[in-house]
Amino acid sequence: MMRKIWVITAIILITVSECVPALAVSSVPYHTYNYDYWGYIYYTPAAYIPAGNVSGTGAGSGPFNNPQDIFVADDRRIYVADTGNNRIVVLNERMKLERIIDSFENSGKTDAFNAPHGIFVTSDNKLYIADTNNFRIVVLNEDGTLNRIISNPTSEVLPEDFVFAPLKVVTDYAERVYVVAKNMFQGIMAFDENGNFTGFIGTIKVTISTYEKIWRRFSTKKQREKQIQFIPTEFTGLDIDDDGFVYATNIDADGKQSVRKLNPKGQDVIKKSTRNVTGEIPLSGDMYWRLSGDYSGASRIVDVVYRGSGIYSILDFTRGRIFTYDDEGNLLYIFGGRGSQEGTFKNPVAIEADGDRILVLDSYRGEIMTFVETRYGNLINEAVKLRYDGDEASAVELWKQVLELDSNYELAYVGIGKSYLAAGENKKAMEYFRLGMDREYYSIAYKRYRDDILEDNLGYIFTGIVVLVLARFVFSLVRKIKAANGRKRAVT
Repeated sequence: MMRKIWVITAIILITVSECVPALAVSSVPYHTYNYDYWGYIYYTPAAYIPAGNVSGTGAGSGPFNNPQDIFVADDRRIYVADTGNNRIVVLNERMKLERIIDSFENSGKTDAFNAPHGIFVTSDNKLYIADTNNFRIVVLNEDGTLNRIISNPTSEVLPEDFVFAPLKVVTDYAERVYVVAKNMFQGIMAFDENGNFTGFIGTIKVTISTYEKIWRRFSTKKQREKQIQFIPTEFTGLDIDDDGFVYATNIDADGKQSVRKLNPKGQDVIKKSTRNVTGEIPLSGDMYWRLSGDYSGASRIVDVVYRGSGIYSILDFTRGRIFTYDDEGNLLYIFGGRGSQEGTFKNPVAIEADGDRILVLDSYRGEIMTFVETRYGNLINEAVKLRYDGDEASAVELWKQVLELDSNYELAYVGIGKSYLAAGENKKAMEYFRLGMDREYYSIAYKRYRDDILEDNLGYIFTGIVVLVLARFVFSLVRKIKAANGRKRAVT
């Protein structure tokens, strides 16, 4: 009897444990969805779920006051630009206070920050702080001593009345510094390793429609003065990868492109996926939105984090959503939302990644929200990493598991198709590319399959051609002989 009870109990426990992830996923306080080839929304399993939030009080530093930036260093320390408290808060990987940086020695005197908006930490733990209301970038060594200050950039390309108020900052392996500054619409400000201003990168060209050109032509002088609002948009967030490519976000009211990947020359080299019926998948969050009411308008992208292997995530302030793309511009998954429940945001302003965790800083709540990947999210992330490394074959098993959870996930079909294509199984590749709605790779597979058929049947084809030629020759010869015989009979 006791044995039966134990067996039944074990079965119940196993059943319950199997259900836990599903319950956790189904109970997330936001919609998780994606867009198919036709642009239709379909709902997906959650790629990430909330895993708690930490306030300044909970971390041990006292309440955060309007924090504006967060950064995870290579040693997993978490740095928070606690803007309203004029300080930088340093937490360990368990979100517990390690130290507070609110002052430093400058020329023998104690100096302090004034509304620092941005923070970046190098691999050797140098701190680059966008000290906004002091109009400078402060660089501190790991021990908190002053390394240098970047301020008062001068150049003929800068307006005489320009005030340097840095908001975001990153630096590359050569210690070149890139800065997003307040009211600077010409692009991201670049400085050399000595802190000298060298110019702008990533300038966004303004395009004016034909309608707008006609309207300007017939406008009065007063109306035209108001229309000088056709200025490039300002950047909002920065990140940089190990190769020195700068990822930058900007506001795009049209919802076409709100993230760029800038090479050292300042050129945008980000890839855009063409796996969409309209031609290109926008790199700007939601593809559709309401024109009025709450949460209306295009996604307002305020920050970006590069997560390695070509994967990057962007943060939408308007609807509090996180959109993740691969290096080819494919939208991998969407999660997050606005609200008051755990896992939703009031004013999301910055995003970071710490291994498999994603951290989002909410300035209104003064909290860091943590999200962890689900099995669904893990499978997609790992498959994309394998594909990025060129190991399409190993990714196939992961893509198949993704399809078990989400049979509508077109990228999984495409991933499997690419593996078959690389293995020379072009007919199977065609089938998966058809299911994944990837016309480009379907065409490639089709041409290879056609060439295979031609190659396999080349002997039969040549034989058939020779037979046809011979038959035509014989037929022609017979006709000539018959014609000659006919003429002879006519003469006789």
